[in-house]
Amino acid sequence: MTWSTGLAGLAAGLVISVATTPAGVSGAVFLLPVQLSVLGVPSPAVTPTNLLFNVVAGPGALLRHHRAGLLRDPLTRRLVSGTLPGVVVGAAVRVFAVPGATVFRLLTAVLLVPLGLWLIRRTVRPARGAGDAEPSPCAVTGMALAVGVVGGVYGIGGGSLLGPLLVGRGMSVARVAPAALASTFVTSVAGAGAFALLSLAGTGDVAPDWYLGLACGLGGLIGGYLGARLQPCLPETGLRLLLGCLATAVGLLHAVQALG
Repeated sequence: MTWSTGLAGLAAGLVISVATTPAGVSGAVFLLPVQLSVLGVPSPAVTPTNLLFNVVAGPGALLRHHRAGLLRDPLTRRLVSGTLPGVVVGAAVRVFAVPGATVFRLLTAVLLVPLGLWLIRRTVRPARGAGDAEPSPCAVTGMALAVGVVGGVYGIGGGSLLGPLLVGRGMSVARVAPAALASTFVTSVAGAGAFALLSLAGTGDVAPDWYLGLACGLGGLIGGYLGARLQPCLPETGLRLLLGCLATAVGLLHAVQALG
């Protein structure tokens, strides 16, 4: 890796994390196309490299949330208990089954674009009457398990899926964001380790690009702390709009990649 590539990775991680962390999204899903198209990371090595980014970048935002006492919420434990086993399963599926990315991207677009637009519309024009009931603890854990498998296969951490789903079910962004980021961090540690072990048995570019992952992660570490510090300054309405826009953008990005 040249110094210019490392600097580009650091800058990309910094900018993406500042923009996405307040909504509980690590930004790895936006870093994925940058790694493939700009930084030249081969597939499937881009998946564990993305997970490595989450591992290095995660503590910045989590340190800020820990100091604010936001990680003691039971929601954090429920998300981690679901996504942790899921990401290990997803990593094995990615290495040995190698599922096509096109179907996944189309399904993600079908899920996130309407959900993101709905969040934006619901925020701009709130519905009258009682709000949506929050999902049960079992439903949250089951949702996290499914997202963990997807995160293990595609290296997206899962926050970009969990955030819109939970907020859409009635939870506040201020509550969901710290839990989603904590879940993303823990599962990324497990996922990156699983890929490192599976690279011993698999063939091709399975191990992460360590240097580039660390460079992107360092930028994300700084950006994540700044984004988490920015979050309390944003009203719930602004956070919901941000999350809705991010969900819509992620969905459109996957649609373009699938159809391109």
